[in-house]
Amino acid sequence: MIKLKGIEKYYTNKFIKTYVLRQINLEIKEGEFVSIMGPSGAGKSTLLYIMGMLDTPSKGEYYFFDEPVHKMKERQLSELHKTQIGFVFQQYHLIDDLTVYENLETPLLYQKVKGSERKGRVAEVLDQFNIVAKRDLFPNQLSGGQQQLVGVARAIIGNPKLILADEPTGNLHSDQGREIMEILKSLNDKGTTIIQVTHSEVNANYGNRIINLNDGWIEE
Repeated sequence: MIKLKGIEKYYTNKFIKTYVLRQINLEIKEGEFVSIMGPSGAGKSTLLYIMGMLDTPSKGEYYFFDEPVHKMKERQLSELHKTQIGFVFQQYHLIDDLTVYENLETPLLYQKVKGSERKGRVAEVLDQFNIVAKRDLFPNQLSGGQQQLVGVARAIIGNPKLILADEPTGNLHSDQGREIMEILKSLNDKGTTIIQVTHSEVNANYGNRIINLNDGWIEE
């Protein structure tokens, strides 16, 4: 599904290169549940953003289902991201002036899903995440845990082939965190590929493989 060859990310300031990622060679097969771990500043979120097509590498090749992502134009990347990938952000990234319902509907509008099907899918995830009563509230009327639930619901509503989650339980108490991880695990059991960045050994063990990053390198 994903093949990274020699991926590097660096920032140049005058004559100094500051490396975030170095020589990343990685393959992720469809249906895997992979956890990326490592200390703060190791490059975990940058790697996730590159795989999610929200950031571009400075060097290297990225293939998604054998398609060369590193050669794609902005529009192609955007289309691929909208139709194939669900992203769970650490800081929620909900749209402040849209209700919970409208936030959930947004990915389906991008995918040009018809009105009646949109209503059905939104109703389904509101029910699945026990947030039916919150449907007409705005993000600032929700607790952090509720906002994260909406963020996860929004990531899965378009039935993406790949879900990328950046510290998906970072702001939640343990019961809510467990609930999020169980949802991700059940999606993975049904065939969705999941890649998460986590500091939690417990969360990492939901997956079938752990990748350790340190100072931008993958540790064997």
